[in-house]
Amino acid sequence: MEFKLVERGTDYFAFEYKKDGEVLAEITWNQRDGIMDMTHTFVSPQLRGQGVAKKLIEKAAEYAREHNYKMNPICSYVVAEFQKGEYDDVKA
Repeated sequence: MEFKLVERGTDYFAFEYKKDGEVLAEITWNQRDGIMDMTHTFVSPQLRGQGVAKKLIEKAAEYAREHNYKMNPICSYVVAEFQKGEYDDVKA
């Protein structure tokens, strides 16, 4: 499964997985001053239980590390994952 970086608007981005033109998984954020405000995570019911949400946050964290960005967890899933301490290096 490959996630594609897409720009959805001014300072609004996502990593998404599409199949047959339908978004089946995504993580979205607003970009500001080197901070990624992580606003939403979605995984289609047909993909749930396969660790896709975790892969999305890992992809976003990898992107943040590559660009020296920090991530501000807003979405409840991202907040829960950040509480585990695995992403302290990119937490805003």
